[in-house]
Amino acid sequence: MSSSRPMSAGRAGSSRRRRALPLAATAAALALTATACAGGGSGSASGAGEGGRLRVALAFPPAQAMSPYGDDAVTLSRLAVVEGLTSLGKNGEALPSLATEWKPDGEKNWTFTLRKAVFQDGKPVDAASVVRALSAAEKASPKPRVLSDTDIEATATGAQTVRITTKTADPLLPQRLANPSLAILSAGAYTGGKVNPAGHATGPYTLSKLTGAVSATLSRNDSYWGTKAKAPGVDVKFVADGKARANALRAGQTDIAEYVPVSQASLLAKDQVREVPTARTNSLYLNTRKGAFADASTRAAARAAIDSKALVEGVYEGRADPAQGLFGPGVAWAAGQRVPVEGRAAAAPRDKVARAGEIVLATYTNRPELPEVATAVQQQLEKAGFKVRQVVRDYAQMEADALGGRFDAFILPRNTLLDTGDPSSYLASDFTCSGSFNISQLCDKKVDAAVAKSVAAVDTATRQAAEMKAEAAVLGTDAVVPLVHERFVQGVGKGVEGVSLDPMERTLVTADTRIG
Repeated sequence: MSSSRPMSAGRAGSSRRRRALPLAATAAALALTATACAGGGSGSASGAGEGGRLRVALAFPPAQAMSPYGDDAVTLSRLAVVEGLTSLGKNGEALPSLATEWKPDGEKNWTFTLRKAVFQDGKPVDAASVVRALSAAEKASPKPRVLSDTDIEATATGAQTVRITTKTADPLLPQRLANPSLAILSAGAYTGGKVNPAGHATGPYTLSKLTGAVSATLSRNDSYWGTKAKAPGVDVKFVADGKARANALRAGQTDIAEYVPVSQASLLAKDQVREVPTARTNSLYLNTRKGAFADASTRAAARAAIDSKALVEGVYEGRADPAQGLFGPGVAWAAGQRVPVEGRAAAAPRDKVARAGEIVLATYTNRPELPEVATAVQQQLEKAGFKVRQVVRDYAQMEADALGGRFDAFILPRNTLLDTGDPSSYLASDFTCSGSFNISQLCDKKVDAAVAKSVAAVDTATRQAAEMKAEAAVLGTDAVVPLVHERFVQGVGKGVEGVSLDPMERTLVTADTRIG
């Protein structure tokens, strides 16, 4: 994810831990920079990992000590540590993972048949373990975002079969169960008060050591049910500084650099750059509950002030697409089904904007282009008469404040297909009254009704049509202003093969990733 990564409603941990994260991330960046300065030139393999181990520089440090119920679940998935009952194909279809097959049993029930597999601690993957894992996710607080629009109840119907019952008919349940927050872990993961995936998951790699927000060590899971990992292990550094990640790649001190900043991509060798279009839209979320943007006409004035093409050209150096709506080129079917936005308020006149007071515009540092986007957006808003003050910090320090409505505006990239491979989950979590990731604090009956229709739709064509009507309803409130549709750049070192370039951002390192 990421990244925004694919963000959740989970909090970032205690205030003491949140204050420590920037220091930890800085330490990791300094360590990489130091080794990069001592290493070889561009593309050098002089710092190759010992014994073929992969070295990976990730943008986001763990926010919740690798809990599967927040953003860290995506990190675990991108490192091939955790698995769910299903996985997602290139077009968002559900594919077998820990479940080999499934079938609906009435409107609200599905039966899943499990494959023979063992956890990394040697315990068998059976119906009891699946029931335990899914029940824990359902009871988690805060609830994983993927469950924001439904409830699930799992029961064992045999040693290797599980029935999952949903609150309402859920045609997307097989896709939903591919979400990393619904990873299946062994009983040992749930014994310490907090869920601990280390040594208790099923993926090709085992999380064997986590050093705070600085680094992680993975070892190959030799009992993996599928194709064994081709690398003996992975050494991960969490480096919030995008320039440091790119420098380390150039110097041959890391094999994979996640989310290379746009400003650094042109400095890499062409064969080190992997550019991937995504379903990620970077948007300006406006606080509809309090402050200046509680007024619809002031929100409309902010929307009118934004110049998407200028952001694409000036900040992203052409490595993005101008915003067309909530869903961009990564949602291939959306453009042909988009419906007109109706019911928007007229933009407030300049004198009313000037009286709105100071606007607090926030974003985070983990993706280096975001502060640049914030500065450009600030200039565009000020040109329209707004008074703007920026707040820019590490994401782990901001998530709780953003979700609590403490900012007037928040710049946030979101992968609109992340939760289920379908936009309905994103619409429900981000824009409904009960949504668990509702940064705009939006609560609108028309939006709720439109989203409910998309969630309830059974067949694909009906669901997509409903999702486009829901998009129009959300945009009609001006609670969110799409800025750009992002592409992302992954940095891949010389001789590194098998890196997953996943538009949904759930995979990066796989069993096939190796140093050739």
